[in-house]
Amino acid sequence: MPVADLNSSTTHPSPPFPALRRGRLDTLQVNLGYRCNQSCSHCHVNAGPSRTEMMAAETLALVPAVLRARDIACLDLTGGAPELHPDFRDLVRQARALGVAVIDRCNLTILSEPGQEGLAAFLAQQRVKVVASLPCYLAANVDRQRGEGVFERSLSGLRQLNALGYGEEDSGLELDLVYNPQGPQLPPPQAALEADYRRELAERFGLRFSRLFTITNMPIQRFAAVLRQQGQLESYRSLLRQHHNPANLAQVMCRTTLSVDWRGYLYDCDFNQMLDLPAGRGRPRAHLRQLLEQALEGEPIAVADHCYGCTAGSGSSCGGALS
Repeated sequence: MPVADLNSSTTHPSPPFPALRRGRLDTLQVNLGYRCNQSCSHCHVNAGPSRTEMMAAETLALVPAVLRARDIACLDLTGGAPELHPDFRDLVRQARALGVAVIDRCNLTILSEPGQEGLAAFLAQQRVKVVASLPCYLAANVDRQRGEGVFERSLSGLRQLNALGYGEEDSGLELDLVYNPQGPQLPPPQAALEADYRRELAERFGLRFSRLFTITNMPIQRFAAVLRQQGQLESYRSLLRQHHNPANLAQVMCRTTLSVDWRGYLYDCDFNQMLDLPAGRGRPRAHLRQLLEQALEGEPIAVADHCYGCTAGSGSSCGGALS
């Protein structure tokens, strides 16, 4: 879908998003491919079972080298379902051997997929932080957004992780849940919703987790297409702009995180990746291999109208609310 179609409005003109520059890189977020065992309505990646894009072995081999060269503290693995990449476990082992923290953005149902036996145990053994999408603690809401039967399979995944110590205080095994709104509205306050999740999941199912992240749905790709069909795309963009909070600019994740697509190209965030806005917009497209020799600290960040999704209200990032 053309970038201009998603980032411009003839009916609601607005000033450009404030200019940003990159700080020191502490997180490398790597998209291993768009293949997924689910097709969620809010997915900004358009991931699904029919997608075939997967990172080549020679590109994946650059990741540990870059982690070492740039002294990066965290490797954030995403997709699609990153676990479906055949070299997922080898990459995790290499990163952990370097002392790098690893995040697995897990959809929970992958833990019960054929061929993924032992995945939960592997994550625990490597002490990987699991960030898992669970858009509600009610079955009807989850299945509406993610597909029939997903809620029960998600609970099964949580039980596997809890049995290994994930979500248990002082276990060192972090299990964070992710909430996305069901439609075109901002997430509710994160702390209050976390309390609701903690109570309901414990009382209904005996489940525990570490933290809840609330993440704003971005008006791009699949979610934008749904909003356009419903005649709500422009009103949602306007909602984000109207709730812009300048205080969140200091904490947006693009200042310290780089996104890498399955081909190895660099973006300031994974939303820009989906819109094909390369890191440092206006410059030649940068590749992962360039990080072996060059840091991007101080470089301009590519911004556009969708960036208001990260600064609206309490703010939004892959680590939840900003304020």
